[in-house]
Amino acid sequence: MEKGVVLKSTGSRYRVLYGDRKTIVCSIKGKLRIKEFRTTNPIAVGDNILFEIDSNTNSGIITEVLDRRNYILRKSSNLSRHSQILAANIDQVFLMITIILPETPVEFIDRFLISAEAYRVPAKLIINKTDLYGEDESAKLEYLESMYSKIGYECFRLSLKEQTNLDIVKNAMRGKTSLISGNSGVGKTTLLNAFNPLLRLKTAEISGYHKQGKHITTFPEMHLMPFDAFVIDTPGIRGFGVVDMGKNEIYHFFREIFRVSKNCRFNNCLHLDEPGCAVRKAVESGEIAYLRYKSYLNIMEGDDGKYR
Repeated sequence: MEKGVVLKSTGSRYRVLYGDRKTIVCSIKGKLRIKEFRTTNPIAVGDNILFEIDSNTNSGIITEVLDRRNYILRKSSNLSRHSQILAANIDQVFLMITIILPETPVEFIDRFLISAEAYRVPAKLIINKTDLYGEDESAKLEYLESMYSKIGYECFRLSLKEQTNLDIVKNAMRGKTSLISGNSGVGKTTLLNAFNPLLRLKTAEISGYHKQGKHITTFPEMHLMPFDAFVIDTPGIRGFGVVDMGKNEIYHFFREIFRVSKNCRFNNCLHLDEPGCAVRKAVESGEIAYLRYKSYLNIMEGDDGKYR
């Protein structure tokens, strides 16, 4: 029996790293039982697994998935009752965003961040394509960076075209397993190629008509970087539906809303229209950013988080 970590999952086949940097393609043994809720991928990138080697085919058969330290997931784009595990056993997640080409909606950012909060995965923001920003875009960058830094999310400005701040992001990933996620076209795969040119991962130009990225990365994949780090690349996502959150707990994962909520008149305040709500008062005074509160309201209304 061998122990390994899943580098890539295509749904039925899994590339596994084991031993002294060796890799092997594995499949699942018969009726492998996973102690998990309904997901579209029972085994995820980052999972630690046990497997047997078939010497005849030089492939492996996964016999057990070991307990996960953590994971981050989203609603499946096709099956609303199912969810998709983006990755497991990660130290941190980087959400890459852009102000233009394409523009990342604030609500998308907030949905991702509260999911990271819910699953106790530290999250950071990478704001890419700063070389393209004019006066208006730079002002928005300053505002978003200030808003998220204020509530404790570290932000990194990045221009892959000009190679600015690449080392700063690299140092933040050194010695850790990191997940990179974001909309299609924000530059995730380009960043990995910059970290390790030997990867030669496919990228594509932004769609001229819709100003959106094209999906190139098909499946999540973990890559070993030459600076002692594992980085997981994920397919670009247009929407991010939150999973398993009751309406009475969503505000727990908005850091600043949760902090202020302790001053509300009622313990069960949902921060909508209740009297004595300290959260709405903080929004009116500017202590809580209106854009964040707007994201909270939209999530409370229960839309699916898709941007078309």
